Amino acid sequence: MKTQVIRRHGPLGPDTLELVERPVPEPGAGEVLVRVLACGVCRTDLHVVEGDLPVQPGEGIPGHEVVGEIVRNGPSTRGLYRPGDRVGIAWLYRACGHCPYCRRGDENLCLSPVFTGYHRPGGYAEFAVGDEAFCYPLSSDTDPVLQAPLLCAGIIGYRAFAQSGLGAGQRLGLYGFGASAHLVLKLAKSSGLTVHVATRGGRHRQWAIEAGADWVGENAASVPPEPLDGAILFAPAGELVPGIMAALDRGGILLTAGIHLTDIPSLNYQRELFFEKRLRSVTANTREDGRRWLNLARERALVPEVAVYGLDEAGRALEDLKNDRLKGVAVLKVS
Repeated sequence: MKTQVIRRHGPLGPDTLELVERPVPEPGAGEVLVRVLACGVCRTDLHVVEGDLPVQPGEGIPGHEVVGEIVRNGPSTRGLYRPGDRVGIAWLYRACGHCPYCRRGDENLCLSPVFTGYHRPGGYAEFAVGDEAFCYPLSSDTDPVLQAPLLCAGIIGYRAFAQSGLGAGQRLGLYGFGASAHLVLKLAKSSGLTVHVATRGGRHRQWAIEAGADWVGENAASVPPEPLDGAILFAPAGELVPGIMAALDRGGILLTAGIHLTDIPSLNYQRELFFEKRLRSVTANTREDGRRWLNLARERALVPEVAVYGLDEAGRALEDLKNDRLKGVAVLKVS
């Protein structure tokens, strides 16, 4: 099979990824082999290849927004899927199921999680393996390119929005506007919220306007025209946190939704934390988050805007992502 492997960790360059031939992987116990149809290109992939996350041993294959068709089941599977069924493989490849966090239903906080495209080979390949119990059933009637972004950008955005507790009539701020934020904007507007966006780059500002934002700031540090009941920070820039906290209304909440964030400066208690303002991180997702989000996206017809690349163009897709050249979510069309 053809696959993109990480040749060098560090700042992205032409030698970061290499398209090579590798044997089709064999599914192990409880696993399924999937022929990859499409795979989203996520900012977490960028953090993986550039070494912002601890580098894992062995040859790395990125990609954790994987849409594919079941080829065959490995040993000890439960028969949840049959050959030809379409499934999604997301960032959370597997949780242990035994630690205190898994037992209480918080598998996103698992003490020994396994992640797709990081600990296990991902979807920048013609074939991939997934854990049967952690795959999501998907409709075969939808373009797989439009399903791929729902599996991480959509899920993590949904979890952040759900954790905010906001509802109709309230005001949400989105800081940084890309794959996840544009889906949250669609979700929030369909839920009756006012949405303010602050982001750098004219292309992303125009995208936010066209996607239905009520206000768009000139840069990521712009102050919204009214106090916010909640905000989600997607940009990996910790220096934005104090300003966002100051923009919150009394009792407001800021959720940081990235897997990587630069250091947060000190906060002024009276201006940025008093009146029961809250600062909370969002860590990965549970399978229940994924199921709820995929159902909601289908019911409300929340469809991502995409920019399509071939498997051989994965490096260019990551470059466009890094340099904010995208208006839409980068997706590799594999098969």
